[in-house]
Order: sequence, then structure tokens, then C-alpha cells
Amino acid sequence: MNRKSEEEKAAAAQDSDPAYTFLPDLNEIIKEIPPDTIISREVFRDDALKAILFGFAPGQELSEHTASRPALLHFLQGEAQVTLGKDQFMVKAGAWAHMPAHLPHSINALSPTVMLLLMI
Repeated sequence: MNRKSEEEKAAAAQDSDPAYTFLPDLNEIIKEIPPDTIISREVFRDDALKAILFGFAPGQELSEHTASRPALLHFLQGEAQVTLGKDQFMVKAGAWAHMPAHLPHSINALSPTVMLLLMI
């Protein structure tokens, strides 16, 4: 029996039907985060959605800023301190947040952290 890996299936699907995007494991996109860095990889973009995968080394932060669009944060690995408006949260893998446009927010990684940002 010929079984294709998830990566082979995803590549074949992308070639055969461009109507969708399938990524079998977001954690495989950022496998290693070098010290003192923040990595970002755009994994999808269309007229309605922009998806960016971030990797933060411990101690790295995105200082307070705002975005012109609503956004979702989904933490896939690690632990971080997140500020949403005036509220602070300690987050770990599995944490999720929705932010309206123009909400001040920041992220400070306490350990190697991977986060998916969805700008809607």
C-alpha cells in the first residue's frame, strides 16, 4: 500500500486545487528559534485574511502597538506575557485571544514561543 506523508498530500493538494490551503503542522515551519531573535513567516494571505507565524526566543518582545484590523492570537508553543489593553495575561500553548482593531497590545516571550497571528 502506498501511503503519502502529510507533506506530500499537502503539496499534491495545492497543485490540484488552489481553492484551499492545507498546512499539516504549523510547528514544523519554525523548528528552531535562534537566541535573541523574533522570526516571522507569512503562511497565508488573501483579501480577507493574513496569517503570520511568529517564533520568539526567550526574552524577546513585541512592544506595545496597535493594528488597523481585528486580529486573533493563537499560541502554539511556549509561555509568554501578553498585554491586551490594560490587562496582562500569562499564556501557554493553547491560549487564544481576539483583539478588535486599534487595541494596544504587546507580547513578551518567557520561553521559546510560537504564535499564529490571524489578521481579519
